Amino acid sequence: MQNVLSPLAVIVIILAYFLVLVGISWWKGKNANEDSYFLGNKSSPWYLVAFGMIGDSLSGVTFVSVPGEVGTKQFFYLQIVIGYMAGYFVIAKVLLPLYYRLKLTSIYSYLGTRFGSISQSTGSFYFLLSRTIGAAFRLFISAGVLHLFVFGPLGVPYALSVSIIIVLILIYTVKGGIKSLVWTDTFQSLFLLLGVVLTAASILNGMDWTLSEGIQQISDSSYSTIFDWVPENKTFFPKQFLSGMFIAIAMTGLDQNMMQKNLSVHTLKDAQKNVLWFSFIVLIVNVIFVSLGALMYLYAEAFNIQIPTKTDDLLPLLALDYLGVFAAITFLLGIIAATFSSADSVLTTLTTSLYFDILHLDKRSDLTPEKRKQIRNLIHAAFAFVLLGVILLFRAINNDAVISGVFTAAGYTYGPLLGLFAFGIYTKQQVNDRLVPLVCILAPLLSFLLSKYSVQLFNGYAIGFELLLINGLLTMLGLWLIRRRV
Repeated sequence: MQNVLSPLAVIVIILAYFLVLVGISWWKGKNANEDSYFLGNKSSPWYLVAFGMIGDSLSGVTFVSVPGEVGTKQFFYLQIVIGYMAGYFVIAKVLLPLYYRLKLTSIYSYLGTRFGSISQSTGSFYFLLSRTIGAAFRLFISAGVLHLFVFGPLGVPYALSVSIIIVLILIYTVKGGIKSLVWTDTFQSLFLLLGVVLTAASILNGMDWTLSEGIQQISDSSYSTIFDWVPENKTFFPKQFLSGMFIAIAMTGLDQNMMQKNLSVHTLKDAQKNVLWFSFIVLIVNVIFVSLGALMYLYAEAFNIQIPTKTDDLLPLLALDYLGVFAAITFLLGIIAATFSSADSVLTTLTTSLYFDILHLDKRSDLTPEKRKQIRNLIHAAFAFVLLGVILLFRAINNDAVISGVFTAAGYTYGPLLGLFAFGIYTKQQVNDRLVPLVCILAPLLSFLLSKYSVQLFNGYAIGFELLLINGLLTMLGLWLIRRRV
């Protein structure tokens, strides 16, 4: 079947969406200063931050991959999400009080205070590396969908397609920073959720099911199993739960991109309220995602639609070719929201980390406010071009296994962050600051080797997402070995 939306119609939708983002950004950022850019003048409404974080936590990868994986992994993904909720509780009760007490802008400043400037730069470097590769990977997936169905049919080269997306993001993020992003992310989270919910509604309509009938069909299907109680499996519930918990702590609580908007909330109490409410929102949203996945497969079975070899392609296939104009528009808006939210706040938070943790420009008393703004804008734009370069490199590699491997490797860098913060918070030991980078290199390498040979080493036990915890523990062990003996 043919795409039910013409490329021209899609472009009009994208431009209209973008103009709304620019309008919001201009409205909230017209009187922005440095404090607005980095911390939103500490006046962000907690409920907007909580809702807007959905766009940060869910990307184009989540939008198409989580529903797609239901065909082979049922609802096992929810085991990790339940673990997230425990992790968010730790963030609210342990990490946020620390960040607010120290009045941090960059959370890696804590490592500088606790261990030394080299530790601070090491933490920041791993964040910069992880988030650059992660954001590029997510944008690569989302932009690929837009290019396939929009720019490609018009004869626009892939490099130009991605460049257009990056420039659009740059336009509405460079001025207001966090002050604008709190509002634009709320808008984008709304459309991301609408894309999922309304696409599911279109499938229910296509199957002639009411909502209650759809829920019953999902419940009765083979796709709705949530818990795996087989210890040897990577999806064994205790492993998935602990993995989800520490993934949330490391990739949200120790990630500048996820924490900076939280730190823009005026009081610690409201910031904690934001994170705890967000944890419930994330659970509900992911239940909707996996339910959409089950509906997709039931619809494909009912109408004898061949499942693509790459299950990520099933949702775009149904939404754009089978479910009609309404579903195509709602899916498109959802994927646009996922595309823009994959990178917009990342540019601001990468700028923040480089500005504070690597270049230490906040300590330069010789710089005028205007000069600081010029440097900040230059860094912001430079990261946009770095993202573009990494995405085009992924395109040139053109190998899913290699690209996924690079993305997975970037995930290894959250282990050292977990170890550094845990060692700093739960011990009183000082370390040899100069040796911290060595520890943070060796721990991920050892983790990789353990993961690769775990079946042989541990009598058939396969290490899964709990690798992050192992990585963090190895980092803590390394820090203990290089502690300063008094």
